[in-house]
Amino acid sequence: MKLVRILESKFEEYRLNAIFDCYKWDPQFLDSNTLSKYVLVLTEKEYHEVAKLTEKLDSETEISEIFLNSHLDLTKILKLPKTPLLKNMSNYDKNKHIRLMRYDFHPTTDGNWVISEVNSDVPGGFAEASLLPELAIKTIGNKNYYSINFGDQLAMALSLKIKAKGTIMFVHCTSYSDDRQVMQYLGDKMQSLGYTSLYGAADHLKFVNKEAYSILDHHEGKIDCIFRFTPIEWLIDIKPKTWSGYFDTITPSCNHPIAIFAQTKRFPLIWPILEQNGIKLPTWKKLLPETIEVKQAKGKEGYIYKPAYGRVGENISIKEACSKEEYQEILKDVHKHPKKYLAQKRFISKPLTTPQGTKYHVCLGSYTIDGKHAGFYARISPKPRIDSDAEDIPVVIERSKSHE
Repeated sequence: MKLVRILESKFEEYRLNAIFDCYKWDPQFLDSNTLSKYVLVLTEKEYHEVAKLTEKLDSETEISEIFLNSHLDLTKILKLPKTPLLKNMSNYDKNKHIRLMRYDFHPTTDGNWVISEVNSDVPGGFAEASLLPELAIKTIGNKNYYSINFGDQLAMALSLKIKAKGTIMFVHCTSYSDDRQVMQYLGDKMQSLGYTSLYGAADHLKFVNKEAYSILDHHEGKIDCIFRFTPIEWLIDIKPKTWSGYFDTITPSCNHPIAIFAQTKRFPLIWPILEQNGIKLPTWKKLLPETIEVKQAKGKEGYIYKPAYGRVGENISIKEACSKEEYQEILKDVHKHPKKYLAQKRFISKPLTTPQGTKYHVCLGSYTIDGKHAGFYARISPKPRIDSDAEDIPVVIERSKSHE
C-alpha cells in the first residue's frame, strides 16, 4: 500500500473533473479540502487479502442479524432505538432485498489489519468508489493500475432483484446536497439502464398491503425498489406518518431496516449470546479491537470511547485528534450518557508516508453486496481519527508482475 501524488500541474483539472464528471459536487468541509491530491495504491496481494476478509466478516454478520431478527428478546444489550416496529421485520427474506455493507479497515503498526466498524445501514462514497479511481488512473497515466467500479457492481445487484424498467425511489435527507450527490450518481446510472429514478424523503412513500407507493406530485404510483439513504435511527426519530411500512415491506429494499443490528457499535457486546446459540464470529473477533461497556473500562488504560450510532468519526475520544474543548465535551457526555457509548481498545494506526515526507492515516472501506466483495472507498487524514476533515482518496490496484 502506497500513496502516489497527482502532479500539481494536473490537480486543478482533476479537481474540476471530479466535481463535474464524478458527482463530487462540494469537495470541501468548512475550510478543509476533502479531495486528496494523492491516490491510494494497493498491491494485488493486499486487494485479495482484504476482499477475502471482507466476505468472511459479511457472512458472519448476515448469520448474526438473521438470528437476532428472530430472537428480539435477546437484543436488550444492543440498546436498539425504542420502537415496537422492529417486531414487524419477521417477514424479512434476504433473497428479495439487496444487502449492502462497508467494512472499515486500518493498517496497524504491528503489520496487521484491524477494522473499526461496519457501516451496515447506509454506507456512502458511491461515486468516489466508482468514477474517481478511473479519473485518477487517467490523470496519472499509469497503465499498470486498474480499479473496481463499485457502481457497476451495485447496479447489477439491483437489476437482479428489480423488474426490468422498474421504478426506484431514492430515499434520502433531501436538504443535504452531499446525500443527494450520492443518490444522483446511482439514480443516473440506473436511469441509463432503463429504470425510472425518483428522489424523495422518507415520507414521500406510503405503503399499501406492504408494497411501496410514491406520493410525489406527478410521480404517484407503485415503486419497484426502495433505495434508502436515510439512517434507520434518524427515520425512527423523524416518524413520518407512513414510516412503519419500511419495516415489513415486501418491496425490494437496499437496505432493509434489518441493518440496525450491526449498525450499532454495541454489536460486539452481544457476541457471547450469539456464541451460546452456536454462531461463531472468528473473523470479527480477530479484526475488531476489544469492545466493552463504558463502566467496564473505568480505570483501565488504552481504551477510547465511541458513540453507538456515531458516523464519520464524530465524538470518538482519540485525545491527540481532538481539541482540548472537544475532548472534555466527549468525556462529559460519556459520563452523562454511558449507554450511548462503548469503550474500545485503541489500536495504533500505521500512517503512510508520502515521498515528500507527509504522514497520512488510512481508512480503507471495503464494500460487500449480497455477500460478495464489491470495491473500495478510502479516506486519509494527518490525524489518527478519520472524521469530517479527512480527504476522499481514490483506490487503485497495481498489477503484479506475473500479470504484466
